[in-house]
Amino acid sequence: MELRRELEAREDRLLSPYAARSAQSRGRLHPEDECPLRPAFQHDRDRILYAKAFRRLKHKTQVFLAPTGDHYRTRLTHTLEVAQIARTLARALALNEDLTEAIALGHDLGHTPFGHAGETVLDELLPEGFRHHEQSLRVVDHLEKDGRGLNLTYEVRMGILHHAKGRGRFLPAPGEEEPDLTLEAQLVRAADVMAYIAHDTDDALRGQVIRPQELPPRVVEVLGDRLSRQIDTMVRDLIAQTRAAGGAVIRMSPEVEGAMWELRDFLYQRVYDNPEVHADFIKASKVLRELFHRLMEDDALYRRQIGELPPDQDQRRRAVADYIAGMTDRFALALYDEVFLPRPWARL
Repeated sequence: MELRRELEAREDRLLSPYAARSAQSRGRLHPEDECPLRPAFQHDRDRILYAKAFRRLKHKTQVFLAPTGDHYRTRLTHTLEVAQIARTLARALALNEDLTEAIALGHDLGHTPFGHAGETVLDELLPEGFRHHEQSLRVVDHLEKDGRGLNLTYEVRMGILHHAKGRGRFLPAPGEEEPDLTLEAQLVRAADVMAYIAHDTDDALRGQVIRPQELPPRVVEVLGDRLSRQIDTMVRDLIAQTRAAGGAVIRMSPEVEGAMWELRDFLYQRVYDNPEVHADFIKASKVLRELFHRLMEDDALYRRQIGELPPDQDQRRRAVADYIAGMTDRFALALYDEVFLPRPWARL
């Protein structure tokens, strides 16, 4: 265990007094011997990277459904861009990069196929509702490794659970800080918004859903008109404002944060709810809804796709939701084709 302790001591020497320390983690769901080579947060990062749910992100929708163009983002490339931005912020602020990256890599593991359209469908079908950030925690706690979960640290788990803020504030207002949430988790929340408003704008321009001259003037003036400048502006602002505040809280200037809200609202109005984009998601919603009902009703299909029947309908409903949430776009379409579409008679 000497190497791990050396690395933990290095964290103690080099990190900000406000950074999370691996050696001071609040622990794992289930006690285990720590790795002799890697501090706990680095070990968590590696566990997430090798998870099946992480690999499936490469074929899950970010904005455009199952894009055929090589350069559109998927849920995986979004995750990697969030991790890059978050690590840049963590390094500049002397926060724990391993913890930051672990949260970033795990934050969207519970996302459904077909983006938020799939999340909406499952939210309607489950009595308790469905939220992708809660499902991400469920993936790492219960679903990975054949039901054993990844047994991650408390800090990573809470960062994953609390990464999403919807259309609300993504940073706490002064006096409303969240003491139970690490600064690293707050960085990931900010990096998530930075990444998606910049790269979704880039993809929307590539897909000709919007034109450059349609971007809000204040957004262009404050953030810039292209992805690299937008990300650079947001990252520099957060670093400068957080350092000016003493490093104990994450801050951005009202001007830059306001421009980010304006760009986010613009994307909701002009891209996410665009009739051309939305039409495919209505079809995708039908695919997932019909698969859900068939898996609830067809015992043979359930056994073939998921496993032994659970003892009651509530457990079956939860298992079906987990199964559908874990699907990639193309797997959902292929299963729908197999279950619902007729086959040509092949016997000669």
